[in-house]
Amino acid sequence: MTKAALAKIAEDPELPGDERAHAESAVTEDTAEALAYLVDPFDLVSEMPGVELAQASWSSEEIDYDPDSPDWDLDEDDVDGDEEADGAAVVG
Repeated sequence: MTKAALAKIAEDPELPGDERAHAESAVTEDTAEALAYLVDPFDLVSEMPGVELAQASWSSEEIDYDPDSPDWDLDEDDVDGDEEADGAAVVG
């Protein structure tokens, strides 16, 4: 992700040198910054009728992953609206 963000920064002809150096440093130090350079939140919602972007931000946090922990089970918020909590599709 960092390499892709650095490539995008390098290809931006309108980015002044001092801002380019700051951007390169930011995406190298923080994966969330790299993601922010690759994905524009406005582009994600701009063509959705009735949706207006009010604010967007990115952050990341490193955590230890334990696949056996119940904390890693899907919550109701993690399940798509067309699926039941147990993963079965809703028919109807």
